Amino acid sequence: MQFARVTRRVIVTHDADFLRIASQTTDHWGVAYSHRTSRSVGDLIRSLILIYEALTAEEMKGRVEFL
Repeated sequence: MQFARVTRRVIVTHDADFLRIASQTTDHWGVAYSHRTSRSVGDLIRSLILIYEALTAEEMKGRVEFL
């Protein structure tokens, strides 16, 4: 999480631990979370493209998006 914060990157993950961490602070550039079995890789990519097109980096800051 620290590396993503310093490099201003959104974390894309299946790991629920990141949800816990993100809920404790808004000092991150965003988390995009998907349950491991909920979507295909293609669906995940389409969802990430939609987020990229709809939200600016500032709007994503401190936010958790469920894919």
